[in-house]
Amino acid sequence: MSTDATDATDAAGTSNTPPLIYQGHSDYIFSLAFSPTSATLASASRDTTVRVWRINPSNMETADITIYREHTSSLLSVAWSPGGKYIASGDTTGVINVWDAYSGSTILTYRGHARLARSIAWSPDGKHIVSGGDYGDSTAQVWEAFTGKLLFTHTRQYRVFAASWEPRGNHIATCSFEDSIMVWDAFTGDVKVTCTGHSGPVYTTAWSPNGAFIASAGQDTSIQVWEATTGKTIHAFNHYTKAVKSLAWSPDSQHIVSGGDDMRVQVWQPATDECINLNQGHRKWIRAVMWSPDGNLIAASSDHTVRVFTNIQMNFATPGGESSA
Repeated sequence: MSTDATDATDAAGTSNTPPLIYQGHSDYIFSLAFSPTSATLASASRDTTVRVWRINPSNMETADITIYREHTSSLLSVAWSPGGKYIASGDTTGVINVWDAYSGSTILTYRGHARLARSIAWSPDGKHIVSGGDYGDSTAQVWEAFTGKLLFTHTRQYRVFAASWEPRGNHIATCSFEDSIMVWDAFTGDVKVTCTGHSGPVYTTAWSPNGAFIASAGQDTSIQVWEATTGKTIHAFNHYTKAVKSLAWSPDSQHIVSGGDDMRVQVWQPATDECINLNQGHRKWIRAVMWSPDGNLIAASSDHTVRVFTNIQMNFATPGGESSA
């Protein structure tokens, strides 16, 4: 384990297997997305490509499936459709392409953002997309995934860094340069909840798969977990020393993986406040983390590489006080 990963809460567990390292990109990777149907990952890079690649943990190998080269500027965001057939990717010019994940054929090019398409999320039925625009745009736009028809533009936040669609509903959570998270109706724009508690820009937000909670993190180094319907703070994690740039929930909604500027990948169990440090070899800040839908893999990107953690030993205590191992 890397020497920079020490923490008083490390005793909960660790990954006993060295991570699989993917090195297909030639520049920084800013976004990751697992296929919802297979052990396949999409990675979006400043090298202007999205690479779709299969992971085989049994022999610690990866294999490229598709290399998408239709963007002309750095990639910032990538998201897989719920059915696993399509990918949407956004770049620094604001262009978002929707394309076939396996053939690489472009289905649609969306040009609604002025620049910096920082985030993308699909609706649960795969018919709509919400995309967030950073500096110079500052909108979150809801549009039809296969026609590009704009349905609603959210303009209440400055520099939208991330957008997350409610897993089984029509609400969207967005975070921004401001210190709050807004939850709003995807088609009317009505703000249902505003979560306040951060003390600086909020870089990442994600809805728990069960729809009950929203997690967020940012410049203040904390991770907050909110009750989705009320905005009430449920848990707070304060074990980072620098900004947290990415987080993702486990499929069972019990754990959160996160990464940021201090180069640490951590798994946190909010119910007990225990965490595991996973990083082995990261030497640059971490900009994206993802948890596979089957719960068996965690991916983290740093510089031009992706590390995939397998055989993760989740030796956390249960909320009642006994180890879950």
